[in-house]
Amino acid sequence: MRLSFKIAARFLLSNKSQTLLIVLGIAIGISVQIFIGSLIEGLQTSLIDATIGRAAHVSISASDQNKPLKNSDSYVDMLTKDFNDVTGVSKTINQGAFLASDELQMSVVLKGVSSIDDNFIYDIVPLITDGGVPKDRYEVLIGETLADELDAKINDEISLFVPGKGDKMFTIVGFFDFKVENINASWVFATLEDVQAFLGFEDDEVSVIEAQLKDPFLADEKATQVGELLKGKAATVTNWQKENQQLLTGLAGQSTSSFMIQFFVIISVVLGIASVLAITVLQKSKQLGILKAMGINDQTASYIFLFQGFLLGLAGGLLGILLGIGLLYGFSTFALNPDGTPVVPIVLNPYFIGFSGMIAILASMVASLVPALKSKSLSPIEVIRNG
Repeated sequence: MRLSFKIAARFLLSNKSQTLLIVLGIAIGISVQIFIGSLIEGLQTSLIDATIGRAAHVSISASDQNKPLKNSDSYVDMLTKDFNDVTGVSKTINQGAFLASDELQMSVVLKGVSSIDDNFIYDIVPLITDGGVPKDRYEVLIGETLADELDAKINDEISLFVPGKGDKMFTIVGFFDFKVENINASWVFATLEDVQAFLGFEDDEVSVIEAQLKDPFLADEKATQVGELLKGKAATVTNWQKENQQLLTGLAGQSTSSFMIQFFVIISVVLGIASVLAITVLQKSKQLGILKAMGINDQTASYIFLFQGFLLGLAGGLLGILLGIGLLYGFSTFALNPDGTPVVPIVLNPYFIGFSGMIAILASMVASLVPALKSKSLSPIEVIRNG
C-alpha cells in the first residue's frame, strides 16, 4: 500500500495544474456546502430566538381562562423538581389594561413577573436602555416605542385602568428594547406583587406559570408529560411548538431545501472527480501497463487511484473548510443591518464543518472507485502493444 501511495502522489504531482483544478473544484463544493448549511442554521437559530428566546417553551394556566391559576407554588415545584431539563420558571400575570397619560389613551399588556431583576424567561435587565428595574411599589418598565408615543421620561407617572378592577398610578423607572416593535409598543412590566395587589389576586394566584427548557424542541414532549401530571387539576398546559406550527413547517422546509442543495453540490463534485480520474487512467495507461509488467498486481494498481481520491479529498476538504469559513466571515462583515449587526447571525458548528470535510474525502474516494476498477482490468500486454 505504501508503494501505491507513493505512485498516487507522483501521478498527482506530475500534472499539477490538473490536480489544482480538481482540488479547487472539491474546495468550492465543500465551501458552498458549509456556507449554505451554516447560513440556514444561523437563520433558524435567529428565527427561533426571535420567537421563543424570551418566551415560555411550556406554559401552565387555569382551565378557565377568566380565572387566575391558584396554588402556583405547587406547579413551580413540580416543574423544577420533576423535570431536570427545565432551566427556568417564572410566575407571571398577563392583564390587558388601558394606559392614560395626559390626553393620550391606549391599550397595553400589563405583565407582572416574579424576580423582575433576574427573571430567567424574559431576561429584562440587558434590554434596559435607560433607567432601571422597579424597586419600590408601583413602578414600571415600558418599551421605547411606547415611551416615544407618550413622550415619557423617567419618573413620569401613568395611569393604568383595568375594567372591574379600577385604576392605579404607576411611576416609570426605565425603558426597554426587545427589538420587536409590537412588544416595545404594548408591554408594561411591573413586579408580580404589585400587579397581584392591583388586581386583587392572592399571593399564590397568577395568570400563567412559564418554563423554559434546555432543548426548545422537546417542548411538545414535555408538555405532554406535564399534562399527565395535571390530570384532575383545574389547569391546562400548552407549548410553543403547538402555537407555532407555521414556523416549524417553515423551518422544516428550510432544512429540506438546504439538504437538497448540499446533496446536489456533492453529486456534482463526485461526478467531476470521477470523470477526471477516469481520463487519468487513459493518460497513465502506458505507465500502468509497464508497472503491471514489472510485477505490480491489480489490487496495488487500483489502490493508486483510491489513494489519489483520498489525497484530493483531503486537500480539497481542508481548503474548502477554510474557504467556507472565509465566506461566512465575509458575509457577516458586509451583510449588516442598519444598527451594524449581521443580517443573519453566523453559527460555526464544528461537528457540521468536520462532517463536511469527511464528506469531501468519502466523496472523492467513491469517485475514485470507477477509475480504480478500470485500472484493475487493464491488460499490460495490450496497453504496451497498442501504446
